[in-house]
Amino acid sequence: MSSRGDDSSTGSTIAEAREAALRLLARREHSAVELKTKLARKGWPEEHIDQVIPALAEAGLQSDCRFAESFARQRAGRCYGPRRIHAELAQRGVDSGLAAQAIESLEIDFAELAANFYKKKYGNQRDELNFGERAKRSQVMYRRGFDSEHLRGLI
Repeated sequence: MSSRGDDSSTGSTIAEAREAALRLLARREHSAVELKTKLARKGWPEEHIDQVIPALAEAGLQSDCRFAESFARQRAGRCYGPRRIHAELAQRGVDSGLAAQAIESLEIDFAELAANFYKKKYGNQRDELNFGERAKRSQVMYRRGFDSEHLRGLI
């Protein structure tokens, strides 16, 4: 096996970089940016990475769209709201339009999701809450990515 920086075997190094990328993709979907970051961290030359990732995308082995849908579904399953999901997708290098499309494709009622999370966390307490407790609960819900429209009637 040649060293990753060896230019005399460019073909095999690109093939090895492709194999490394495929091993990462075999575990889970990755955005192109995530894949590039992980390969660079493992020491693969940037010029090889820049050839491998578009080739994988063209072959249908890497897809930001598929990654965004999978990630959004997984995060919504853990009771995260649309704003948090959108922000996390942006952190992972997914285009804003693609992130919005992935969230929309979930067909989830985020107000209902917020209500379910709120009941799981705080129970069915309908006591009069003081301002400080209401603010604290609101902040928890905002950090989870829910908007004020999702919280109406909850707090």
